[in-house]
Amino acid sequence: MGSDANRFLNRARMSTTNDYYFQYKGCNFVSTIYTKEHLEQLEHFQIHDTDVFIVTYPKSGTIWMQQIISLIYSDGDPTAVQSKPAYERVPWIEVPSSNFPARPSPRLNVTHLPYHLVPKALKEKKGKIIYVARNPKDVLVSSYYFHMHLALYESPKDFPDFFEKFIDGRVEFSCWFDHIREWYAHKDEFNFLFLTYEEMKKGLRASVQKICNFVGRELDDEKLDSVMEHCRFDIMKKNPMANYEGIPKKSSDGAFLRKGTIGDWKSHFTVAQSEMFDRIFQERMKDVPLEFIWDKE
Repeated sequence: MGSDANRFLNRARMSTTNDYYFQYKGCNFVSTIYTKEHLEQLEHFQIHDTDVFIVTYPKSGTIWMQQIISLIYSDGDPTAVQSKPAYERVPWIEVPSSNFPARPSPRLNVTHLPYHLVPKALKEKKGKIIYVARNPKDVLVSSYYFHMHLALYESPKDFPDFFEKFIDGRVEFSCWFDHIREWYAHKDEFNFLFLTYEEMKKGLRASVQKICNFVGRELDDEKLDSVMEHCRFDIMKKNPMANYEGIPKKSSDGAFLRKGTIGDWKSHFTVAQSEMFDRIFQERMKDVPLEFIWDKE
């Protein structure tokens, strides 16, 4: 194993618990948002066949997917995404206020949870899971700005320091590598659809149709056109129901939705950081049979 990979594994074993985070079964949670009691209960929640779960590592297109799935289930009616905040339409199940058990079907959900913490009944192939992965270099940059601007989160010391914490897994929901490896390794236990942020950016209509087919929703061309129109990044960024306008910010330029682009990492990583990240990626993901289209950019 290379020196970078050894360094990653050694530092990942370091304790990450402090007043800001707590650990639950090996995963880091922000203390002001989550509770151990709710996470313990969540593992035993009943699942309905009509439940849909969007699963992402943070900053991998989560809000985009909340918007898309809301529009699909409203048959493209934009009032569904203009009258109710995304976190109420498609709530995070790990947040105590999500009221998951009491919500009527179909329950549309989103989660950042690792594989081993989701409701156990999901592994009986009840409900459906849509996993969305994004180039981790872009995830890192997006997460850095997210922590810089949102008041709920601890401000990074600087980009190099946040870079170190991210690759070591000393961030919310821990290690990107572990998250995607575990979910993909166990995908056959679930009704599972795997998408990447990049394929959605490059072929959104085909991706939306794939999601419709997976969840059993039929939309004609007019309804599909409406979904496409109202999940455009510029439209979502102007929609306070999608862009979480009510969340406290540290600065006026802070936002849940920042750029939504591919390859922004190239404006932030040094050559040395990029090469180190690539070496760790190759070591950690060498036995994961996935073809990541960002390699072809």
